[in-house]
Amino acid sequence: MKFEEYLETLPKNLLSGEDVQLPEKAFREIFKFSNLGKDDIFFHLGCNNEKGIEIAINEFKVKKAIGIDNNLEKIQNAQKIIEEKSMDVKVIHQNIEESDISDATVILFWFTDENIIKKMIKKFEKLKPETKIITIWGPLPNCLLPDKINFPYIINKVPFKKAENLQAQLLAVFGVKCIDFVTAWEFAERYTKSISGSEVKNDRFLTIIQTLIIWINAKELGVVCTEEIPESIKTYISIMKMHFDIDFEYLLK
Repeated sequence: MKFEEYLETLPKNLLSGEDVQLPEKAFREIFKFSNLGKDDIFFHLGCNNEKGIEIAINEFKVKKAIGIDNNLEKIQNAQKIIEEKSMDVKVIHQNIEESDISDATVILFWFTDENIIKKMIKKFEKLKPETKIITIWGPLPNCLLPDKINFPYIINKVPFKKAENLQAQLLAVFGVKCIDFVTAWEFAERYTKSISGSEVKNDRFLTIIQTLIIWINAKELGVVCTEEIPESIKTYISIMKMHFDIDFEYLLK
């Protein structure tokens, strides 16, 4: 099957990030990376549960920590835990597009839905200067230039800066002049490790897929180091086809 057909077999809530929960180590890495501290008002958009805001308030001593999610059951479960632990945090059942984030100084925003992203960028642009928007894996779209990168974690600050083009944005994210197999694998592995649990076999499968996605996207944008397809890329494309019936070859034509 083609790669897009494989994606269609996965649960939609998994692809949208609705059921993807960051491990605690990832929250700590993100908060250290963003220099989260006592003067910050932190929002976790699409929070799933209370864990991120709990770490923000207890370990990083933020002024306020608010989680927003449109899943009522998850918010109710989070609220129960918050009350049991007597935590000074807040969770809100709401679509993030309708949320009031005007006093935010740091926002964690990990969404793949293009419509949501477009609406939220308009909201982000109205926030006060120096507000940090943290994304995972990819920067905010529309050729916005990241302010700080520790891949897969990326910060855009308000007011946003524009890159000259998509190529410039991509190379800024990876911090190189061109993308080769080694770069693609290194950054794919960083992403996998940041969101992974204990399933090592699944981690490697995800790393291979992400490596192919990074390199193929770079090739489409004309920023690979060589037009010739690296042997390692050919090998992993063959493995995906032979062992998992997932076809990437058509993306190279």
